[in-house]
Amino acid sequence: MINDRALAEIVAHLGRVAYCDGFVAGLSSAQWAALRYFYRANRFSRTVSAFADFHATTRGTASQTVKSLVSRGYLRRTRSRRDGRSSTLDLTDAGLDILAQDPFEALVGAVSHLPAEARIDLRTTLDAMMKEVARQRGKRPFGTCSACVYLGGNGARKEADGRCQCHFMGEPLDAEDMNRICVNYAAEFPCHDSTGEGSDAAPQDRRPDPAASRAS
Repeated sequence: MINDRALAEIVAHLGRVAYCDGFVAGLSSAQWAALRYFYRANRFSRTVSAFADFHATTRGTASQTVKSLVSRGYLRRTRSRRDGRSSTLDLTDAGLDILAQDPFEALVGAVSHLPAEARIDLRTTLDAMMKEVARQRGKRPFGTCSACVYLGGNGARKEADGRCQCHFMGEPLDAEDMNRICVNYAAEFPCHDSTGEGSDAAPQDRRPDPAASRAS
């Protein structure tokens, strides 16, 4: 018989092994987590508030972690072109170099040794777990553009140069954007009509206001 708690403990143990206790290359587990996040996040999601949401921490704690990485030259802060009151964060060359020493790579290597079919099953299973945990906590799950409703179905639109369009942000997406983490990811449209049934409105008419997104 499969023991649910035992399986959950295995997942938690793998996380502890990957993140390690103490410092590696002079960085704490929280700092490593931040570097990984900003490496994987798309250009709409490289903010302090998005990082805080993704790692289920407070904005104050996330801000202190980010500040330490900026001071060490691993992250670069740039004023947002969409909103002059907020900033985006990008890895510097030094930040990219230090990621080569990331203790998380031990877990990446373990995954790479799994058969292709097992990796697909694991991805599906872990995605389902993440969405369920987010639902229980009343949080929106993060995901990638390639699986988002603002790209899929009638929401997808090809630009003249072949790029896809994000209907949430109203901007084209490059190929590398498609598999990056996005703070605005949605598995289904969040809006409903007054009866509680799904609306028949066109996807672009049911977008939430980007100004209300977690881009601060």
